[in-house]
Amino acid sequence: MFSRKTTVRAAAILGGAALMGLTLVGCSTSSSSGGASTIRLMAGGNDPVATKFANTLAEGFHKANPSITVKVDTRPTGTDGDNLIKTKLSTGTMDDVFLYNSGSLLQALHPDSQLQPLTDEAWVKDITPDFKAAVSTDKATYGAPWGTTFDGGIMYNKKVYEKLGLSVPKTWDEFISNSEKIKAAGITPVLVSYGDTWTSQLFVLADFANVSAQDSQWADQYTANKRKYADEPALAGFTHTQEIFDKKLMNKDYASMTNVAALKALATGAGAQYPMITAVIGNVVQSNPDQINDIGYFAVPTESGDPHATIWESNGAYIPKTTTGDKLTAAKKLIAYLNSPAGCDAQNAVGVPAGPFAISTCKVPSNAPALVADELKYQQDNKTGLALEFISPIKGPNLEKILIQVGSGITKAPAGASLYDNDVKAQAQQLGLKGW
Repeated sequence: MFSRKTTVRAAAILGGAALMGLTLVGCSTSSSSGGASTIRLMAGGNDPVATKFANTLAEGFHKANPSITVKVDTRPTGTDGDNLIKTKLSTGTMDDVFLYNSGSLLQALHPDSQLQPLTDEAWVKDITPDFKAAVSTDKATYGAPWGTTFDGGIMYNKKVYEKLGLSVPKTWDEFISNSEKIKAAGITPVLVSYGDTWTSQLFVLADFANVSAQDSQWADQYTANKRKYADEPALAGFTHTQEIFDKKLMNKDYASMTNVAALKALATGAGAQYPMITAVIGNVVQSNPDQINDIGYFAVPTESGDPHATIWESNGAYIPKTTTGDKLTAAKKLIAYLNSPAGCDAQNAVGVPAGPFAISTCKVPSNAPALVADELKYQQDNKTGLALEFISPIKGPNLEKILIQVGSGITKAPAGASLYDNDVKAQAQQLGLKGW
């Protein structure tokens, strides 16, 4: 998923050069005597927030457990990061603890054979049922939460909206109308950041709560090979992706713009709207802290005018099967610390809440970014739905590439949706699902 960036990933194996490219970014102070041990922690990415959080976690844990040193490694995001994790698990070289997605991307790692079960750990009783389902199989629970839940939809600049007299759109036609008014004012209407390929998927992935609202059986029928993206209502996400390109409502440097650059443009008002997951709001704290509360959120508008916010569960912290003995004991202590009061404080201080937590021991602080209140409004109104990856195990590896083609005018929306329908077959068959 995204990670929580919830993105769809490829499953190709990386070469040795990519493995050598894993960067050591920090560690706690070391200790070499008195039964001390050293474990390695793989961060949830290589962006500033992921890096800072992993190092803060390592340093705080070391202070509480002086005999254990935690060394932190980073990894790429997107397809490259997924490939690296799969390669390190299959070759027995994975860090002792790694931070990764929950949901279907976790299931693609074959947790029953590659991860240590954590079912009997004390903190498991405190996690929400939805999160537990997202990190479990029929055999065991494998992950602890880190970070908050978050929503997918449209992040927008409230000051631009106020200046132009715009209202939050509920229908897709209203969204397009707003975008055209923004363009006429000399501001980029919709920020597109294909420089980070995973970001191409938002109009599709963040629209899924709307799909579920129209067809509550869609996910089950999709898993059984009885629903397709080439058909409505799921086709809408592909159509929206094409329309933004066709109507020239996106930035000219869409092919190279990165997620971080798009967030800066959104915060400063150079761009007004950004289809995105709210989990990335922490990067705005790093780049534009004074503008953090200028950014709001709304769900992907619909034809009917009844939009629902799509929710992603928290990411997970996992231990590979190759972590054993004293290192396994230390790794379990690190995961328990993650959701202790001190670990929760670290998550709030560094991670920046993007929604509610998935464990009762952690609370969202009163100074959370303004868009969290926008998200909570959808929850209070019962206008939410889980992202597809939490209710179906099927995620084809090439969605981000297909949507870049659609969003760049290379492939039309219906053809792109059909390509993706074909793309998921191999994974469904690999999972042994009936009907495929």
